[in-house]
Amino acid sequence: MITFIRTVLLYATAVVATIILGLMVIIAGLFGVEDKPGGIYDKVPRWWSIAVMRVVGVKVRVHGLENAGGDSPRIFASNHVSWFDVPALAKILPRYKFVAKAELFKVPIFGRAMRSAGMIEIQRENRKAAFGAYEVAAERIRAGNSVVVFPEGTRGHAYPLRPFKKGPFVLAIAAGVPIVPIIMHGTIEIMRKGSIWAHSGTIDIHLLEPVSTTSVDYDHREALMQTVRTRMADAMRELYGVEALPASASRLPSSAELLSSDVAPTETR
Repeated sequence: MITFIRTVLLYATAVVATIILGLMVIIAGLFGVEDKPGGIYDKVPRWWSIAVMRVVGVKVRVHGLENAGGDSPRIFASNHVSWFDVPALAKILPRYKFVAKAELFKVPIFGRAMRSAGMIEIQRENRKAAFGAYEVAAERIRAGNSVVVFPEGTRGHAYPLRPFKKGPFVLAIAAGVPIVPIIMHGTIEIMRKGSIWAHSGTIDIHLLEPVSTTSVDYDHREALMQTVRTRMADAMRELYGVEALPASASRLPSSAELLSSDVAPTETR
């Protein structure tokens, strides 16, 4: 019953917050309100995230926030296993734009608000369009925004890191800004992929030591990708006892295999 109530509150709050806050952003865009640090386009996603997490009873513990870079642009590369990954990151990161799948931009009001706030649409099934989205992301970075990417490409069913896409690392090289690897743990327990039910809980977000892109060129994009992935995989193993999947798996395990491979988390550092 408690889970049912939390879930109803989540969807009701998400709808109401999207309508009210989304319209605020859309109107601001129509009136030409400038996208500046601490402005409405920065505040509204954070307010929306706080609202949906509060009604479910989700808490966030942040580790390594000093690696966020303050006002300096960064590319934040995070693992992705739950719908709650996005509001958790939106709550704690400084000025940022998300690179999000095209389907989200089709949601009434929500999608229009995302565009007004400068979020970046990516069509994952279209390689040329996807790289075009990263060109837009580079423009956002040059304007002083950090960008959040999920290099696994989509949500997974379990914590082991899956193979990465190269696009985000091409973006990092083009933008010339550091990549901050992020691992999140606890979001599966709140809402796993494929489930409609929301549970209370605590999300741990670890911002790891940044990886420099200085003097890295396009030909070394794969080496950069492996450096970031290794840093994330090592942290996931050390903190939670979770082993990453092979970096280039010819066949990804089924969801049942992934779930059975998860190791009970160790105490968070």
